[in-house]
Amino acid sequence: MTDEDLFSPLSQAEKKMLEEESVYALTLSYWQDAWRRLKQNRLAIFGIISLLLLLVMAILGPCISHHTYYEMQLSLKNEPPNSTFWFGTDELGRDLFTRCWWGARISLFVGITASLVDMVIGVLYGAVAGLLGGKIEEGMMRIADILYAIPYLLVVILLMVMIGPGIATIIIALTMTGWINMARIVRSQILQMKQQDFVTSAFALGASHSRILLKHLIPNAMGSIIVTLTLTIPSAIFAEAFLSFLGLGVQAPIASWGTMANDGLPAMRYYPWRLFFPAAFISLTMLSFNLLGDGLRDAFDPRLRK
Repeated sequence: MTDEDLFSPLSQAEKKMLEEESVYALTLSYWQDAWRRLKQNRLAIFGIISLLLLLVMAILGPCISHHTYYEMQLSLKNEPPNSTFWFGTDELGRDLFTRCWWGARISLFVGITASLVDMVIGVLYGAVAGLLGGKIEEGMMRIADILYAIPYLLVVILLMVMIGPGIATIIIALTMTGWINMARIVRSQILQMKQQDFVTSAFALGASHSRILLKHLIPNAMGSIIVTLTLTIPSAIFAEAFLSFLGLGVQAPIASWGTMANDGLPAMRYYPWRLFFPAAFISLTMLSFNLLGDGLRDAFDPRLRK
C-alpha cells in the first residue's frame, strides 16, 4: 500500500463541509467579554432601557408639556389624569407631569453627582491606604470608621444651619460619609492585587507609587469600582428623596420626587395619583439601578467566565 492510497486530497465538497463544522475561538478582551455576558442578562438590559427612558424623559418631559412646574391654577386643583393633565394636578393646580420630570432632573442629578464624588474620594483614599499598608493604612481606616459612625441626617441638619437648605447642602451631606464604602472595597482589592507578580515587577523596575497606583492597580480594580458606583447611585437618590420628604431637601416651588411624595401622602385616600406617580418613579429608578448593578457584578465576576 502506497502513500497515495493512505492520503488523498479533499474534494471541494469535503473542504466546504469541514469549514462549516470548524469552531473558531473568538479572542475577547476583558471588557468585551463582560459586555457579552451583560447583554445575556435580561434583567440588566431591562434596567438599562428603563434608565435611558427616565433620562430622556427627564430632559424632554418638561419641554413637551404646556405647563411649568410652578404654574398654579387653583380652579383646576386635584384634577385626575386626563388629556390635558396627563398625570393630574396637585392641591394648587400644578401639572404633575411636568413636576414629575422636573423632579427626575433633581433626583438624578443629586444621586449621580454625589455618587461620582464618592467614587473619586473613595477610590483615591482606599487605593492609597491599601498600597501603603502598615500604620498609615490602620490610621486612615480608623478615621473612615469614625466618619462612618456619624449619621448623615445629623450632618444635613448641621449643614442646613450653617449653609442653608438646597441641592448643594444635600450633595455635601451625602458625600461626607458616602465615600467610605467605596474606600473599603477599593482597599480590599488593592491589598489582593499588590501581592501579585506584575506589581512586584513594577516595583523592581523602579516604578513610583503613583505610577503603580494609576497605571496598574486602579485600572485592574475598575470592575469592582463600577459595580459599587452603580449600587451607590440608587442609595443616594433614595436619600435625597427621603430628605426632601422630611422637608430637609429642596425647597418649594422646586419639584422633587421626595417633596411630591410628601405633598401627596395626606391626599392618598382621595387623590391617590398625587402619591402614585412620584413613588412609582422612585421605585422604578432604584429597581433599575439595582438590576443593572447585579448584572454588572455577574458580568465582571471572573468565576463566571466561560
